[in-house]
Amino acid sequence: MKKFLFGALLAMSTVLTVTACKDDEEQPKNIVELAQSDANLSTLVEAVVYADLAATLSGDTEYTVFAPTNAAFATLLQSLGVSKITDVDKATVKAILLNHVVAGEVKSGAITTGYVKSASPFGNTTSTLSLYLTKSGVGVTVNKDVNVTTADLDASNGVVHVVDKVIALPTIVNHALNNPNFSTLVAALTRSDLGVDYVTLLSGAGPFTVFAPTNDAFAALLTELGAPSLAAIDAATLNKVLQYHVVSGANVLAATLTEGQQVTTFQGGKFTINLAGGAKIKDLNNRTSNIIITDVQGANGVVHAIDKVILPTL
Repeated sequence: MKKFLFGALLAMSTVLTVTACKDDEEQPKNIVELAQSDANLSTLVEAVVYADLAATLSGDTEYTVFAPTNAAFATLLQSLGVSKITDVDKATVKAILLNHVVAGEVKSGAITTGYVKSASPFGNTTSTLSLYLTKSGVGVTVNKDVNVTTADLDASNGVVHVVDKVIALPTIVNHALNNPNFSTLVAALTRSDLGVDYVTLLSGAGPFTVFAPTNDAFAALLTELGAPSLAAIDAATLNKVLQYHVVSGANVLAATLTEGQQVTTFQGGKFTINLAGGAKIKDLNNRTSNIIITDVQGANGVVHAIDKVILPTL
């Protein structure tokens, strides 16, 4: 009888031990462990450790991480003229990595075309850089040219999407280029006869605040002016109009706008902010434009989309 009881207890102990081991094996990996288990993400792991982000991405808080492959990092390092990630300033690496992190778990099926906030801060502020996600039949892209190659790798604290490029810290110019709804604005800013290199100007240190008219806003302006195309607007006038949409030396977030606020533009003219019924701009011709997208944060300033081109005194 004693032998029987001993045998039964031994068998039960063995079953419990095997079950416990099986449960341990089935525990999902956290984001860092998931990256460590993929040889193609070893440079990412090295960068995360170097930037002191391993504890953050191993904790209980859920994140969505766009994870660049080793090949993606190799391309970045080559462009920087260095051989390894630790040759890059640690603060820069941290900022770049955080630009690949979005708060919460966002599976690919839940992604929609539009802006999301990354975890990468703008300077010492609480504002964080924006990413433009595009969802189409061919998959998901980030900031126009970074492709998700493997989606929805489950982690215990979020989800990982593998991408084929390192996501650069976006400037004001990058944000205009990344969103197809700003293609007419880009065409205006890059017109060869303007005598102003707006791409270089708005890629500078800034900070800048740009109130960016959409394609529909420019189409409405052409109708209003009776102009057949953007090319029909003379260079001097177009320069005044473009510069009237830029505020230099300030990163003006939507929350800081106040009723009746007078904003001085790069062009020299002013416009007025009205908040009743939603944030609006009243230009010097008493025309009103609605601010329809706010706080698209770049590394050198912020963009707000508007639904009507504002006009200075011409």
